[in-house]
Amino acid sequence: MELNNHLRDFSRASLQFFKNLGMSANAAEVVNALVLLILAIGVTYIIYYIVRRILRLLMLQTIRKTDIQFFKFLLEHKAPHYLSLIAPLIVLYITIPIVFHDYPQIHKLLLGLCDIYLVLVVIWVLMAIIKAGGDLLKEKPGFKGKPIDSYLQVIRILLYLFGTVVLFSNLTGKSPVAFFTAMGAISAVLLLMFKDTIMGFVASIQVTTNDIVRIGDWITMPKYGADGDILEINLTTVKVQNFDKTITTIPTYSLISDSFQNWRGMRQSGGRRIKRAINIKQSSIRFLKDEELPQFEQIQLISSYIQHRQKDIEKHNQRTNADKSLLINGRNLTNAGLFRKYIDSYISSHSGTNKHMNIMVRQLAPTAQGLPIEVYVFANTIVWAEYEHIMADIFDHLIAAAPYFGLQIYEAEGVGDLKSVQMRNITS
Repeated sequence: MELNNHLRDFSRASLQFFKNLGMSANAAEVVNALVLLILAIGVTYIIYYIVRRILRLLMLQTIRKTDIQFFKFLLEHKAPHYLSLIAPLIVLYITIPIVFHDYPQIHKLLLGLCDIYLVLVVIWVLMAIIKAGGDLLKEKPGFKGKPIDSYLQVIRILLYLFGTVVLFSNLTGKSPVAFFTAMGAISAVLLLMFKDTIMGFVASIQVTTNDIVRIGDWITMPKYGADGDILEINLTTVKVQNFDKTITTIPTYSLISDSFQNWRGMRQSGGRRIKRAINIKQSSIRFLKDEELPQFEQIQLISSYIQHRQKDIEKHNQRTNADKSLLINGRNLTNAGLFRKYIDSYISSHSGTNKHMNIMVRQLAPTAQGLPIEVYVFANTIVWAEYEHIMADIFDHLIAAAPYFGLQIYEAEGVGDLKSVQMRNITS
């Protein structure tokens, strides 16, 4: 109160000063108002600058002494800046009635603008606190990977709605009930406008409750061209960083309405599946003669298997009195069967395969491209580059090993192959 009296005394003294300079009463009032306004703006900025510096220094000192992460996040979200805006507003509330004492309409308009700005400053401060709280929750192990941003966006919307109601009441002088009455009349339009937001909020709750996806999960969603890690989940969109470093955004609601593949289970298992087939020319598959077996026994991975298996076969053939003048009679080893056993032994002993997960070598249905022999095994790593190296190492070896079993790998003849065949026919 005493401060207001001093300011009014200063305003009267300055007005009298301009009148003493020979100005008319109206001119002196205008010039006095302008000068006081400039002084008020200058004082307001100085107070804002000082308060902001003090708050920032206090927060930095608190962070250094306590190492509380919440204050660090408050600083990152400019909480000292927004808090320091309150001090200049107080100055304006005090000075505006004095500077524009003779201009009641301007006086009323400026105070109304200050009220609006005060509501916005309060919302900004609360938003900074909420964002800092959200960042703090993301650091907690229990909330890691959860769509915190979706819930923060809902809180922001509610804050802005609250601010809108307060502004409506200040500007119109009506109670908040009148605002909600007006909103009820256009609720259908609002529901249509915020359809994606509402659906996204529902999807976020379902995603969190059912643990469908988390931030950091690798997902594949061909419909939207997404194949990479989830960076962010908010109310309306999910950001996915693809492996080519591009960013794909997909609607949040699509996580519960559309089908997609989540690779989290693979990452948690510690192994990545290798499922690939080699096509063998069926014309190269044959029975093995007894005199050929010593040559195959030199292959260390299957030598003991051949010896054991051949004994069982001989016992069976003697028991059934099989006529071995023809190989088709009785039971026989085949080069394809030995090759399958060799593949099984090789991948079982390979240093890059996971011995605690499925290891299988199987035949698939014959096709026009030959007989597929499929390798089904898991690499002992989930790192993409290492996985590709292990898979290539296995199949390089198997392709090179096939001729040792008298097997040929199917390969479609190209134009160059056809030309060489034609040239051989001409020369012959």
